[in-house]
Amino acid sequence: MINVLFFAQVRELLGVASIQVASDSITTAEQLRAHLAAKDPKWAQTLGTEKLLVAVNQTMSQWSAEVKAGDEVAFFPPVTGG
Repeated sequence: MINVLFFAQVRELLGVASIQVASDSITTAEQLRAHLAAKDPKWAQTLGTEKLLVAVNQTMSQWSAEVKAGDEVAFFPPVTGG
């Protein structure tokens, strides 16, 4: 299983802080995002944004980053300061 975490506005829009996803056919962060976006239109809209960031095992990553069973993948919006 892949442990998936959602932070900030992503968590608020989806209404869930974390889920576990079977890793059978998922090998990249992008495949995981696409798999989750296929759940329903709300997930597709929230996870389909170009500004969405991803971290794999607490390291900022590219969408091509490899993921496997036991990994932690976090999705979150860009952080702004002020």
